[in-house]
Amino acid sequence: MQYVWAFLVGGSLCVIGQILIDRTSLTPARILTGYVVAGVILSALGLYGPLAELAGSGATVPLLGFGHLLAKGVRQAVEEQGLLGCLTGGLQAGAAGIAASLLCGLVFSLIGKSHDQN
Repeated sequence: MQYVWAFLVGGSLCVIGQILIDRTSLTPARILTGYVVAGVILSALGLYGPLAELAGSGATVPLLGFGHLLAKGVRQAVEEQGLLGCLTGGLQAGAAGIAASLLCGLVFSLIGKSHDQN
């Protein structure tokens, strides 16, 4: 049943993003940024944690999950370090994912061949 919930939640998030791309004049970059901010807000309100527990990777892998991870990291760092934690907590929590994406981007940029967009 966990796979079904992951598929339904993750798929719903993707459908919402596709509808926003198709029906609005928002650029994909603005939609992605909005997803991260929405994840932070939903996490701050205590709504995203239960959704992540229900859907697993269907809720934690999309960009909303990255926002949730940042908010969780900041909350934990503020509890441990005080006000300084609000500056460092998000980066500490997301460091592994950020490093992995940078490394993959570097490797694939060396393997792939770039082409002119025009």
